[in-house]
Amino acid sequence: MKVIYRLAVFNCLILVIFILSIASLQMLNNYQRLYASIFSQTQQILESNAQKLVLGETTDITYGDARTASLSQFLAYYQSPLEPYSEKIVMLADQYGFHYGLLPAIAMVESGLCRKIPENSYNCWGWGIYGKTVTRFVSYDEAIETVARGIKRDYLDKGFVTPEQIMTKYNPTNHNNWLGGVNFFLDKLE
Repeated sequence: MKVIYRLAVFNCLILVIFILSIASLQMLNNYQRLYASIFSQTQQILESNAQKLVLGETTDITYGDARTASLSQFLAYYQSPLEPYSEKIVMLADQYGFHYGLLPAIAMVESGLCRKIPENSYNCWGWGIYGKTVTRFVSYDEAIETVARGIKRDYLDKGFVTPEQIMTKYNPTNHNNWLGGVNFFLDKLE
């Protein structure tokens, strides 16, 4: 009786191993088909662009900064007029050494990403707005450049490098709301 039981258990184990082997082979076959498909598609793309892949010539294949795409998507989602300036914002943030999301985060807190600004000011950052004094720019382009340069000169170069430190000078009377909002939108852009 014990021998029959052991043979039955042994046969069951062999059957399980056989079934698992077949399943593994099927899975490998599926992966092989997937990889073959990806390889085939890649090969077709390269072959269709072969005439463009000549040394010294440019191609249609381009690579972009994921931060620009992320920022563009963020600004488009909030229907901000800053969306066409995504690449410029990332470029200036790199140039001046701060996080690419800082300008949009401040603009979100100060003006809802430019939806609520003084008329004809292009001033989404509350930059130089005190009481009845309003700093106006001729375009969003000028405003972005001026504010980015000002963040570098008036804050980073003077040791105000974190949102908490920047807040103490940028918006000293509204610490919690300003800081919480800026940090919230910086996190959304990560």
